[in-house]
Amino acid sequence: MSRILKFTRFSVRDLIATAAPTVALIAALCVVAYLLVDPSPPRHVALATGQFNSAYEEFGKKYQAQLAKDGIKVTLQPSLGSAENLQRLLTGKADVAFVQSGSTDEASAERRGLTSLGSLFTEPVWLFMRESTKVTQLTQLRGLKINLGPEGTGVPKLFRQVLAVNGVEPNELTIGALENTPAVMALLDGSIDGLVFSSAPESPLIQMLLQTPGIKLFDFTQAEAYTRRLPFLTHVVLPRGIVDLGRDLPAQDYHLIAPTATLVARRDLHPALVELLVQAAADIHGGAGWFAKSREFPTPQYTEIPVAREAAKFYKDGPPFLQRYMSFWLANFFDRMWVIVVALGALILPLSRVIPPLYVWRIRSRVFRWYGQLRVVEQQLDDAQHHGDPATVCKELLHRLDQLEDRVNQISIPLSFADTLYGLRSHINLVRQRVLAMTAHHSHNEAQPRV
Repeated sequence: MSRILKFTRFSVRDLIATAAPTVALIAALCVVAYLLVDPSPPRHVALATGQFNSAYEEFGKKYQAQLAKDGIKVTLQPSLGSAENLQRLLTGKADVAFVQSGSTDEASAERRGLTSLGSLFTEPVWLFMRESTKVTQLTQLRGLKINLGPEGTGVPKLFRQVLAVNGVEPNELTIGALENTPAVMALLDGSIDGLVFSSAPESPLIQMLLQTPGIKLFDFTQAEAYTRRLPFLTHVVLPRGIVDLGRDLPAQDYHLIAPTATLVARRDLHPALVELLVQAAADIHGGAGWFAKSREFPTPQYTEIPVAREAAKFYKDGPPFLQRYMSFWLANFFDRMWVIVVALGALILPLSRVIPPLYVWRIRSRVFRWYGQLRVVEQQLDDAQHHGDPATVCKELLHRLDQLEDRVNQISIPLSFADTLYGLRSHINLVRQRVLAMTAHHSHNEAQPRV
C-alpha cells in the first residue's frame, strides 16, 4: 500500500518545494511594502501646550491620558502660547499644538505645511480689572497699565487688533508682558490696572479671578459688532450664575468676544495618529460647557487653517468602521492591509504563471537525469564495438543497466507523469537489447571456426 500511495495524481511536496521560493519572495516584498509604503504610526507625539495654569496645559494633560490608553506617549511641551506653538510646529520641535484662531492665515498655513484637526473650544477674551477702575469702554483704557502677556502668546496680537478697531493705539496705554501667574499676582497687589487672558474657562486662573472680591470682568457689550469687524471672533455669553449658582456668580450676563482654540498638526503627521487625536478631541471637548452645547465641539469650522482629510472624514462619518469595534492598533493593522492586498495582486498573477512550468520541470527532471547515464552506456557500447573486448564490456554494461533500471523503478512521480517514467524504462530496455544483440553477435563470431 505504501508503494501505491507514492504514485498519486499530484505531488504536494513537490508543489511546496517549487512554490516556496516564489511564496518567500512575495512575502518579503509584501513586508517591504507594508513597512515602506504605509509605515506603522509612531508611538510618540510631541504636543505644544501653553503657560503654567493655562487651559492649554490642562487640556494637554487630558490628551496625554487619553492617548496613553492606546499606547501612544504624549510629551507635553509648555510654551508661552499660540505664536510660540506655531514656531515649534514649523521647526519640527512639536508634532501637534494648540493654536488660537487669527494667529495665521490660510495661504500661510498651506505654504508652511500645517493642517487643522478641528476647532476645540472657544477662548473668550477675558479682561479682568480692579473694581476701583471705572471702565465701560475700551477707549477708557488710555493711560492704564494693562498686561497682555509675552509676545510668544496670541493675546498681544489679538488685543492690539481689538484696540485698533476702537481707535486706540498701543502706545496710549502701558502694556505689560508678564506671564499669566505673575500677572495675576500683580493685579491682586495693585501693580497693574488690568490683565487680558484669552483662554477657556477651565483655566484655574480664570476660575479664581471670577470668584475673587475686588476683581471685575469687562463686559463687551458691543460683542456682535466685533465679530463683524474681526471675522475670526465669535460672540459668546457668560450666563449669570454659571460660576456659582448659590452665590449668584456672576450677578449678570457678560458678553464676551472669543477666538477658538484649534488643534494644529504638521502635514506629515501619520494619518492614523490624526484619526486618534480627533477621536480624543471628541471625547475631551464634546460635552456641554459654559459656552458650548453638547457635541458642538470639536468642529471643522472656525479655523482658517485647512482641515486634514482624515479629520474632515471623521466629522462627516464618525470614527473609522474598524475602530468602532477593535483596539486602535488592531484596527490600524487591518486598515493598512490594503497595501498587502495591492502588493499581492501585483505579484501573484505574473509569478503564478512561473510555478506550473517549474513544477513540471521538477517532476520530469527526476526522470530525465537518468538519460545521461543511459547515454553513457550507449557511448561505451559504441566504443566497445570498435575497440576493446566486447564480451567483457557488454557484461559490465548489462550489469549497469540492471542497476539503472532498479533505481528508476524506485522513482516516485505523480501518475500524470507516468508516461515519462515508462518511456525511460522502454529506452533502458532498448539499450539492453542492443547490448544483448552485440553480445550474441560476438559469441557467434567466436563460435565460427578460424581458417
